[in-house]
Amino acid sequence: MERLSGNEIRERFLKFFVDKGHARVESSSLVPHNDPTLLFTNAGMVQFKDIFLGIEKKGYQRAATSQKCVRAGGKHNDLDTVGRTARHHTFFEMLGNFSFGDYFKADAISYAWELLTVVFGLPKDKLWITIYLDDDEAFALWREKAGIPADRILRLGEKDNFWSMGDTGPCGPCSEILVDRGEERSCGAVECGIGKCDCDRWLEIWNLVFMQYNRDAQGVMTPLPKPSIDTGMGLERIASVLQQVDSNYDTDLLQPIIKAVEVISNQAYHRGEMGFPFRVIADHARACTFLINDGVLPGNEGRGYVLRRILRRAVRFGKVLNIQKPFMYQLVPVVLDLMVGAYPELKEKRSYIEKVMKIEEERFHETLHEGMKIVGEIIARLTEEGKEVITGKDAFVLYDTYGFPLDLTEDIGVEAGLAVDKDGFMQEMEKQRERARAARTDVRAGEDALVFSEALKEHPATQFNGYTVGRLNTQVQAIVNLKEKVKVGRAEAGQTIAMLLAETPFYPEGGGQSADTGTITTAMGRVEVTEVIKLPDGKIIHKGEAREGFIETGEAVTAEIDQELRLASARNHTATHLLHEALRQVLGEHVNQAGSLVTPERLRFDLTHFSAISSEELEEIEGLMNESIFKSLPIEAFETELDKAKAMGAAALFGEKYGDEVRVVKIGDYSLELCGGTHLESTSQVGVFRIISEGGIGAGLRRIEALTGKGALQQIKREQQVLKNCGILLKAPPLESDARVETLLSQFKETEKELAKMRDKVAGSQVEDLLANVENVKGVKVLSVEVQAGGMDDLRNTVDLLRNKLGSGVVLAGAISDDKVNLVAMATKDVIQQGVHAGNLVKEVAKAVDGGGGGRPDMAQAGGKNPAKLKDALGLVSEVVAGQLK
Repeated sequence: MERLSGNEIRERFLKFFVDKGHARVESSSLVPHNDPTLLFTNAGMVQFKDIFLGIEKKGYQRAATSQKCVRAGGKHNDLDTVGRTARHHTFFEMLGNFSFGDYFKADAISYAWELLTVVFGLPKDKLWITIYLDDDEAFALWREKAGIPADRILRLGEKDNFWSMGDTGPCGPCSEILVDRGEERSCGAVECGIGKCDCDRWLEIWNLVFMQYNRDAQGVMTPLPKPSIDTGMGLERIASVLQQVDSNYDTDLLQPIIKAVEVISNQAYHRGEMGFPFRVIADHARACTFLINDGVLPGNEGRGYVLRRILRRAVRFGKVLNIQKPFMYQLVPVVLDLMVGAYPELKEKRSYIEKVMKIEEERFHETLHEGMKIVGEIIARLTEEGKEVITGKDAFVLYDTYGFPLDLTEDIGVEAGLAVDKDGFMQEMEKQRERARAARTDVRAGEDALVFSEALKEHPATQFNGYTVGRLNTQVQAIVNLKEKVKVGRAEAGQTIAMLLAETPFYPEGGGQSADTGTITTAMGRVEVTEVIKLPDGKIIHKGEAREGFIETGEAVTAEIDQELRLASARNHTATHLLHEALRQVLGEHVNQAGSLVTPERLRFDLTHFSAISSEELEEIEGLMNESIFKSLPIEAFETELDKAKAMGAAALFGEKYGDEVRVVKIGDYSLELCGGTHLESTSQVGVFRIISEGGIGAGLRRIEALTGKGALQQIKREQQVLKNCGILLKAPPLESDARVETLLSQFKETEKELAKMRDKVAGSQVEDLLANVENVKGVKVLSVEVQAGGMDDLRNTVDLLRNKLGSGVVLAGAISDDKVNLVAMATKDVIQQGVHAGNLVKEVAKAVDGGGGGRPDMAQAGGKNPAKLKDALGLVSEVVAGQLK
């Protein structure tokens, strides 16, 4: 068995299958394209899902990939096992070969056996096979093609050896290949064996899925007309076998990162339990690097939340190794050195990835500091109340808001003699998952694709002519009744339908641009088109309502888009290209487009940037935009090969899926981007550009919203009218309004200062009178009074003055404001030690005025709805304080 590096294994795998007639397909993004059902790409087949479903075709029937995958979040939420076992990861690479209705079981088994035993040189007598319990065909083929003895072919049930894409759809039996790593790695159980235990002796290295059935909603399985193959072999696992090491973490794919952590922490790595933090950090460094490279940024929901959790977990384990400063970003160059050969795009984004990581680490250190304060307050409150358990809700707030892992809260709790309500924590976690599920992106597009692909499978792709015409005569190819989701020959007024035309001028929603609207008319009927989508196989579906008469399959129709709305969309789309370049010129080359929305009304542009954009920078960006508009730069679009477009320097946008042939939009010598959207002929047609808002939407992510053309002019007119109205109110010309406002603000500040002095003077004189009401309760001075105060701030200031004058004791004051009661209580340190708690005091007193509140032992506040009972409430103070005193 030849010892191969991880890079050599990956390359030999891909070359082997290329030699067997497979197309070498690049790894897709970790963010699945147009698949809202998945957080991340978690298997090699994800990018081929539409091909397996029959709704997309490629120029090849065989493919081989090394797919980058992430399994974290959602149902793959097993972060706690990463680093504890030899095989669990958040990030890993999946080697796979695929057949789309081409070869099947015989070739899949032959290829796998040849690769493992001939190319990789694994000993044949150490390989074991599992098959689905009634898959006699696979059993016979393993005997015939590989000569595997019958006693090394084990039959297992559906849980282990049957794969399905979902509850319905393509599915089939699978066959796993395992290697016996020797008795010395056995768990020692009496029944240690495949299917009986999960110890390190029996290592699954490759899973061959034989996709041969389609399962319907009733669970009935029918044979697929073209059975397919989907295989997956973890690169890290096969590397551990070929490099003859015990763990994936001991391979050359992860050891260099672990060694870098040794240097940073100045501690030595141990392969046992003591090395757990090193393994977590090494794994998470790879995951964070690749997720950020693929456009994910730390955030509070979805993919961003998973990334934030992974990164913060690594930082937490850095603290276990006594690393007190940001360090994860220092591991990025190590990851790049290991992976850049296979993923050259990493090199371009190195500084960007490092910056995102460092900012998030610094932010986490700040939140940890703030979180520790909150922990202290929770412990103090529970101790004061005589409780012994940190509630699940408190633990979850620490986890969700401050990034405290549950084990950290438990550790802190133990030090204070407190337990943690784990069940309550898990209930709060489940509530969050429910909220996430409820907020998850609508999956209707995927369902539409399945419905339409089945109903319209015999029809060819639609010819799109909308780049050059907005109105054309064509023919109805098919009609689908959207309510019944069935294909029909005729639709009548009032029915909601979807139509397939031979050719169309309607632009389907995609690339951030909204779809065209318009009409489809015949001699006897009219359909109003409100939504247009494009299926993966190229069919363009026109959704809408039949408004007049009827329309039939096969009829000649006139398809016409709303030209005015199309032109407005084109203005905004062209403006996004100009904006992308202007942002890079003003803010720096690190700026990348992270998303966009183009509608006839406005444009939205999301960009990667690490700080707020100043008003001066926005003004410069807007100036560059309008300058490029006034230059009347010519706009041209052409098609070319993807590699050629990239060589020309064309920008490819994050989240887009490109084929071998791409459309390039060129704006003078100013901008060059891959784009399938509709555009203008000259930048002068944009008219004018106006930014209406800029703000942050996540860590390192900003959003600009803007208007063009008529919308921008209307915005300018609105702003002019507001300025004019301000001038009238200020009794100043509009262009002198700012100077007038500055004068008024200066006068206002002076008036505020005078008022503050007067309030302090009044409060001071009031204090002396109020101190005459002090009572002695068990040797403690207690003052409960009604005062005049403009609001809660005034009331707090007054009570603070009273407490300071009192020197030692308790003060509770109430004030009526806007028909409501405000209460503030304060206590000095010496009486707190005797049992007084201002928070509990004000909470009890507030009940008398139909209110509530609370706070710290030294200061608390409350509110109430019943001013008529304020005197009664104040009369309770001495009694409550007496009860608190020890």
